[in-house]
Amino acid sequence: MKEKIRCKWCVGIDIYEKYHDEEWGVPVYDDQKLFEFLILETFQAGLSWITILKKRENFRLAFDDFNYSKVASYSEDKIQELMQNAGIIRNQLKIRSAVSNAISFMKIQEEFGSFSKYIWGFVDGKPVINYPKILKEVPATTPLSDAISKDLKKRGFKFVGSTVVYAHLQATGMVNDHVEDCWKRS
Repeated sequence: MKEKIRCKWCVGIDIYEKYHDEEWGVPVYDDQKLFEFLILETFQAGLSWITILKKRENFRLAFDDFNYSKVASYSEDKIQELMQNAGIIRNQLKIRSAVSNAISFMKIQEEFGSFSKYIWGFVDGKPVINYPKILKEVPATTPLSDAISKDLKKRGFKFVGSTVVYAHLQATGMVNDHVEDCWKRS
């Protein structure tokens, strides 16, 4: 049987290949899942995605299955408990930002009806399909991620620089950056 050709960034690491094959670039419209990716991407800032993927289930347990209404109501005691959790990234600023981002996330839901409607509104509800031939052609940021980052920051979000936002767009399928010969391209 012929081996699947994948985007080079994931090749050779099982957890990466599974993530690439099953999730990366697949459109996500569910607010709960969008919040999960937002939390994971913000914790990834300055770190490698593999670090986050390996800790994903720990994050799921620590952050109440990424339930944004629960995360928004975390007390100082809960924040201190998270600071002691060796299974996640114990960065106080990122933990606190998860709480404030959950609050901002719910404000967007109130204003737009859903976070999905808000975020997908930047691309008129349809994924942006890019056609990179090789990995080097995939950007870290774009004018789209710049605009979304700026708007999220204006709405009180933290750790949502353009690079984090672009990674979020790729992860949630708002942008398809699978390279030309990747099996997921078709």
